[in-house]
Amino acid sequence: MHPIIEGLRGKLIVSVQAYPGEPMRNPETMAQIARAAEIGGAAAIRCQGLSDIAAIKGRVEVPVIGLWKEGHEGVYITPSLRHAKACRMAGADVVAIDATSRPRLDGLSFAETTAAMHAEGALVMADCGSYEDAKNAYDAGADILSTTLAGYTGDRPLTEGPDLELLAEVVAAFPDRPVICEGRVHTPADAAAALDAGAFAVIVGTAITHPTRITTWFTKAIENR
Repeated sequence: MHPIIEGLRGKLIVSVQAYPGEPMRNPETMAQIARAAEIGGAAAIRCQGLSDIAAIKGRVEVPVIGLWKEGHEGVYITPSLRHAKACRMAGADVVAIDATSRPRLDGLSFAETTAAMHAEGALVMADCGSYEDAKNAYDAGADILSTTLAGYTGDRPLTEGPDLELLAEVVAAFPDRPVICEGRVHTPADAAAALDAGAFAVIVGTAITHPTRITTWFTKAIENR
C-alpha cells in the first residue's frame, strides 16, 4: 500500500469546501480552515477546485485529496481526464473521481481515466454511489474506494447518516482495498460507527467546515421544538 494511503488508516479526513456564492468561497479562507483542521488532528484534507488545492497544499503538511467540480448534474466530480490531470498539477496527492457508470464529459470510462492517471504516477480515489460502482472501481484498480455518492445517484436511498450498509458490503467484498466512509457523517458517533463497520478512514465535511449548514441544524431544531 502506498505510504500516503497507509497513513490514513483509522484516521479522520476533513473535507474543506464552500459552495459558489457563499461568504467563505475564497481559497485563502479554505486554506486557513484546512490548517485549523490539521491542527485539530486531521490526517488529510479533501478539497475542490484548482485554486483551493494549490492554496491548501501550500498551507498544510498532511496529504491533500483534490477534485474539481463542474456542473450540478450527472458526473460533476472531476468529470474528465483533463480535470483529473489539472488537480494533480495543482498539488493533489490523491485525485478523487466520480466512479459511477454515468457518461463523462470526455467520453472516457472511469477505468480509462484511472489507467491514464496511474500512468502518470497518480493515486486515484473512487467516489462511489453503489456496490456496482465500487466493484467497477476495484476492477479498474482505483487506489481507494469511497461511499461519497451513496444516496445521490438514485441507486440507493438517501440515509439520514452515513450509508453503513453499503460501507459494510463494500468492505466485505474488497478486503484488500481501502474503503473510506464519506457522506453525512454528522457526529463523532457517526464517525466511530463507520470505523466499527470496517471503514479504513472517515471523511467529515459539513459538520466541521460548513457553518451555514450547521447553523440551519440549530435554527430548525429551535423552530420545531
